[in-house]
Amino acid sequence: MNPIIEYLTGMNVLTDQIIAMDLLISAKNGVRNYAMAATEAGTPEVKEVLIRHLEEALDMHEQLSSYMMEKGWYHPWNPDEQVKLNLKNIDTAIQLPTL
Repeated sequence: MNPIIEYLTGMNVLTDQIIAMDLLISAKNGVRNYAMAATEAGTPEVKEVLIRHLEEALDMHEQLSSYMMEKGWYHPWNPDEQVKLNLKNIDTAIQLPTL
């Protein structure tokens, strides 16, 4: 998309925020899935590999969460602030022109 149009519509910031949130949700799913798989691993070797992947997924989640908190896009310990941010994002999305 044209950078001028992105700026005028607010999509330049919103796009990065949406991508980061989507990645965070995926990271959370990965953590959950690795944890479940590790509990059902058939051999100690498979369990070890899954736990290693789980630890990497947890690290990724932590890094992404920290990045998003620094940007002001994620407020995990302040639900009121997160709700305000979510409502603001909803309003922005509603006001975007349809293509």
